[in-house]
Amino acid sequence: MAPDTRNYRYLALICHLLLVAWIAVWQFALSTTQTYSLIFIVLLYLVPILLPLPGVIKGKPYTHAWANFVVLYYLMHGCTVAYAVPAERLYAVIEILLCTGMFAGCSVFARKRGRELGLGIKKLKVEMAEEKAYFEGQKQQGTNNGE
Repeated sequence: MAPDTRNYRYLALICHLLLVAWIAVWQFALSTTQTYSLIFIVLLYLVPILLPLPGVIKGKPYTHAWANFVVLYYLMHGCTVAYAVPAERLYAVIEILLCTGMFAGCSVFARKRGRELGLGIKKLKVEMAEEKAYFEGQKQQGTNNGE
């Protein structure tokens, strides 16, 4: 793994772990308006961010890519709280910063590591040319076999 790829992996991993810890601290210790049950808070706030954690820890590029969809949920939460709840604006800003770091780290790591492993998606024109060559080869084979 290239050094810059590894750095983005660490950025994603550190921000992910800090985001998990921050959400737990915020929801269980710092929040003063706790109107929801403990189970509801765990299911709504902690479970989604924990789902991609095993793959992020193992350094899987595909998991880093789809973890971005999960982190957007927390980014929306942070932006909403920053706008709507002035008393918790600082907490929301910390969440937004951690989400931004995780998003950037996951995005760049998934792209760089995917290229290193040869997992990139082909360009459409290359894919179309390969399909055309394949089907023309099938057509020629069919005429050569007397079909």
